[in-house]
Amino acid sequence: MAAVIVRYTTRPECADENARLVEAVYDELASSAPDRFHYATFRLSDGVTFVHVAVVEGDDNPLSRSEAFAAFQAGIADRCADGPHPQPATVVGSYRMLT
Repeated sequence: MAAVIVRYTTRPECADENARLVEAVYDELASSAPDRFHYATFRLSDGVTFVHVAVVEGDDNPLSRSEAFAAFQAGIADRCADGPHPQPATVVGSYRMLT
């Protein structure tokens, strides 16, 4: 099981567009329904900071073949004021987040 947490801050004028691109990723995931993959994105209360948490059980990360995720990543550097900062993580515990 591999887990990654990515945190970044968008420019204020890019935050809503960033959220729209993230939502498109979730729409695609809902259609493809990949197994053994858990993903959550949070927009923090400042409105411009985003945190993504991904857990992949096995070797297949569906984001690697996602057109919506590729579109999201394509302009991330231009939308960000800080980051993105990916960090490998270890799942210590989870309550209903990964089910």
